[in-house]
Amino acid sequence: MKKVLAASAILVFFLSSCLKNDKTCNYEDSKVVAPEAEIAKLTDSLAAHGITDATFHPSGFYYTINNPGTGNAITNLCSEITVQYSGKLFNGNVFDATQQGASAYFQLGGVITGWQKGIALVKAGGSITLYIPPSLAYGSQEIRDQNTGAIIIPANSNLIFEVGVEAIR
Repeated sequence: MKKVLAASAILVFFLSSCLKNDKTCNYEDSKVVAPEAEIAKLTDSLAAHGITDATFHPSGFYYTINNPGTGNAITNLCSEITVQYSGKLFNGNVFDATQQGASAYFQLGGVITGWQKGIALVKAGGSITLYIPPSLAYGSQEIRDQNTGAIIIPANSNLIFEVGVEAIR
């Protein structure tokens, strides 16, 4: 009987250690700053499209806060965010978006640097437009459609994201 109890205690210990909700955050804040040439190209694209109200961020992207929000704020890169968003190129081609009425869920440290820095500027309930240069997004890597193989984000593209932050945990 003692062996059964000892075995049960050991089993419970091992199972409970496997079920722990480990909240260790292994993401480190990116120190990447867009090169001057990328910033100049992005600035020119904004001007060419008549976008004059965007604010420059020291890491090299531009943003417009449409609504600052009043809910929870980002605390670190392990913050979990629920958003509605669309991403497009400056030529207007939408390359990604949440479905109408649907949301997407991310851990902030798992998204591109431009989002990490930009979304932290608003609280839950807020919305922001991000104008992101390549080095804070996908850089020289072209992004292809997983089904067709077609290029949906050309290498070295400036990107525009409209992001509505529904929740931050």
